[in-house]
Amino acid sequence: MTLPTALTLLRIALLPIVFVAFYIPADWARPLCAIIFAVAGFTDWLDGYLARRLGQSSAFGAFLDPVADKLMVAVSLLMLVSADPELWLVLSASIIISREIVISALREWMAEMGQRQLVAVSNIGKIKTVLQMLAIFMMLYKETLFGIDFYLYGTYALVIAAALTLYSMCLYLRAAWRSGAVSE
Repeated sequence: MTLPTALTLLRIALLPIVFVAFYIPADWARPLCAIIFAVAGFTDWLDGYLARRLGQSSAFGAFLDPVADKLMVAVSLLMLVSADPELWLVLSASIIISREIVISALREWMAEMGQRQLVAVSNIGKIKTVLQMLAIFMMLYKETLFGIDFYLYGTYALVIAAALTLYSMCLYLRAAWRSGAVSE
């Protein structure tokens, strides 16, 4: 068990805590939920950094890290939709979750074709992820802080993240199509 893998497992273990905190009927619960989500998000960055820095990259870690990320995002979006089933939120969450399923399947398929590098994480994918995590954090926090309505600005960020999600999915699908793998 490497330290980066342990951090990834910690991120998964924090999910039930985020879930419970979200549904506690207390004023402090949503900020606590957001802070735990932020800690989990930080471990995402930290496990990758440590894996590279310490030379502790592993096939299991490479598999588990994106799974942990997708679980964290999907569970958080479902909680937010359950609390506020507005059309824009349901649509944004649906786009984000659906894209993750499509791209995961595409990456697996392209790997079987020996062309996984064509659908490797791009810079637009990284920007989308950062914006998506920030949006979810702000919406989980929900409170106004220093006059900033975190939920409102989080919703704007989530809609932009959903648009970037569609754009990045189109880029990945186009790369797969151009490779000729789609016609096989």
